[in-house]
Amino acid sequence: QVQVDESGGGLVQAGGSLRLSCAASGSTLDYYGIGWFRQAPGKEREGVGCISSRDTTTYYADSVEGRFTISRDNGKRTVYLEMNSLKPEDTATYFCAVGLPLTKFTKSWLLAYNYDYWGQGTQVTVSS
Repeated sequence: QVQVDESGGGLVQAGGSLRLSCAASGSTLDYYGIGWFRQAPGKEREGVGCISSRDTTTYYADSVEGRFTISRDNGKRTVYLEMNSLKPEDTATYFCAVGLPLTKFTKSWLLAYNYDYWGQGTQVTVSS
């Protein structure tokens, strides 16, 4: 069992930056693919970005490409989501998810079905 906890959310002005952290307990993150998702009120959960279990390969949603960056520190069992040039439409609850690499790591890992463990989410609010 892997417990996943997100932190780092908050209120920021448009154009600002935030860094979210995803910490895992109960297991090392080395063998898992990690995804970041978000859900705004009244909208479906969407994949924001993901990082491979085996290397630093990442994929991002078109809406955040070039603004968001995912990195991982396996020694600290932590994955980060660096968010720059934030927009009001980035306002959402952000979730971290962990999944066993049972399938080839492709952009399809932006989809929720790849993941086995989920955090409770952290709120990000971007004011205009």
